[in-house]
Amino acid sequence: MPAPKGLAHLRRCDPVLAQLIARTGPLGNARDGRPERDDHYGALVRTITGQQLSVLAARAIYGRLTARFGGRTPTPRQILDDDPEELRTAAGLSRAKVSYLRSLAQHVLSGELELERLDALSDERVIEELVAVKGLGDWSAHMFLMFHLQRPDVLPVGDLGIRRAIERAYGLRELPDAPTMERIAEPWRPHRTLACRYLWRSLENEPG
Repeated sequence: MPAPKGLAHLRRCDPVLAQLIARTGPLGNARDGRPERDDHYGALVRTITGQQLSVLAARAIYGRLTARFGGRTPTPRQILDDDPEELRTAAGLSRAKVSYLRSLAQHVLSGELELERLDALSDERVIEELVAVKGLGDWSAHMFLMFHLQRPDVLPVGDLGIRRAIERAYGLRELPDAPTMERIAEPWRPHRTLACRYLWRSLENEPG
């Protein structure tokens, strides 16, 4: 459940958001169905497999991927040892996503991406570390920060759902650009992650 302090702040600082919160009702547990909090690698695998897919499609493909490896997230070594085409077919992945999973595995095994360090890094540094991996862009890094590391003050300006929700809630004539989103969201600090979860909820499409 959202922290009462964060909810109180959002209701107090933004009347539009306060009305949206009242309409959408309570949020679920953001960790439901996700890898364990200390499983950074599993969370990134899930992020890659779910890119540009609906919540249901993302969960189905992630399920097929783990089923291939006995119901568990494949290790970096298992990803690299598997035949890329067989992996793609079995899990229903695109060739691009298979290459992204292999890039992630290579970065982890080589030590270029030190997963155990991520908890101690700032949001900005986590983003820098992740986008060095092929297939992990700003959106993926933002989702990792929000839903896996559970950082409280993230605004994913590239997320179409957030842009649509802001456009609708604030009566804008077009989808907002990043500066407009930053301006609208400024009062939400330091609880922008929570605000975004309510915005997604208003569209019934929180990322899975």
